[in-house]
Amino acid sequence: MKFIHFADAHLDSPFLGLSFLPSKSFNQIQKAPMQSLTNIVDLAIKENVDLVLIAGDTFDSFKPNPSAQIFFAREIERLITAKIQVVMILGNHDHMAKEDLLVPENPYFKLLGEDEKVETASYTTKSGFEYDVTGFSYLANHITDDLAAQFPPKSNHYTFGIMHAQERAGLSSQNVYAPFSLSELQNLNYDYFALGHIHLRQVLSETPLIVYPGNIQGRHINENGPKGCYLGTIDEQTKQTKIHFVQTNLISWDKRQLELTKPIAKTELEKMIINCLKAAATTYFCLQIKGADFLNEKETELIQDSDFWQMISEKLAHGSQLVDVRFINGSKLAVAVNDQKYFKQAEEEIFATDQFAQISKDWSLKTEFTNNLAQDSDFIQEVKQLAEVKLNSKLKGVNDEIN
Repeated sequence: MKFIHFADAHLDSPFLGLSFLPSKSFNQIQKAPMQSLTNIVDLAIKENVDLVLIAGDTFDSFKPNPSAQIFFAREIERLITAKIQVVMILGNHDHMAKEDLLVPENPYFKLLGEDEKVETASYTTKSGFEYDVTGFSYLANHITDDLAAQFPPKSNHYTFGIMHAQERAGLSSQNVYAPFSLSELQNLNYDYFALGHIHLRQVLSETPLIVYPGNIQGRHINENGPKGCYLGTIDEQTKQTKIHFVQTNLISWDKRQLELTKPIAKTELEKMIINCLKAAATTYFCLQIKGADFLNEKETELIQDSDFWQMISEKLAHGSQLVDVRFINGSKLAVAVNDQKYFKQAEEEIFATDQFAQISKDWSLKTEFTNNLAQDSDFIQEVKQLAEVKLNSKLKGVNDEIN
């Protein structure tokens, strides 16, 4: 038996923060999740798999746009026509009514666990191999109960578990996505547990297999590297399972670092950036400039301008794009000795958790994405670095004028 496991397609993702891209590039990234899903369906048909497991968040919203709904229905129809069994659950993003999927009733398509009820569906492959799939779908964007505790004991058949869920965390406020413990999934001893929700690909357990495939297309710089699905092969005699990852994404994200050790002319800096951003396929880059304190204020402003990013992008191969620049200081701020303690005090006050939250309150409430960023320690550190670079540039300008 063969199967494919994927999750978190987020088909109608808005790709926030990329509207500055040229229309051709922006359309390309918007369509990238769809192209990745088409590649997964192509793989399923080519490999003649018996089962496709879809572990939630197929759409980015529970009210997806019509084009995404129609596209998904057509891709499912391709699998149904090939007589490939599809078992799908809904996640915290796409908790929608079954009829909104636009997929007609068919024995080869199953939306599992409606109304957040743990449900088991049983199937038999063309070769006579019997298997069960147990799981549930979301009704709203949060599930605080441990629904894994309601999963039935394993039957004599090969058994798949499928959940859109997150491991239980220390803070109760974080346990809103069907929290589970790894040990309880292991104790169920299902043959394969297909998980969704976490966008980082990872195998939580080898025996039994408990797997996050990650999302099928990275949407920002923190979702870098290859994206796609797992293709599994089951020995029908021993029920042993082997899986391997198949990359299907159209566009990759990558972080590159450029280090400055001295002041540099703008033309030379441009050459260094272009050389730093070489790739073998379409890549969206975040450039980290270390030693940014060697840049003056005008250079800092230039490098942060999206028009400058586009000028660089036009000279990159494969339609790659520079979409983000971040600065890392290489030295201490040029603050007078008498003022250092006051600067340190101001720094601590502004970047104190409560104070930073207050300052960023209005901005963080705009979207779920900005709300998560405002609480992200890495993001706060990046803001701090940028503040230091800007202040350092201004202080250097003052020193230059005085001297």
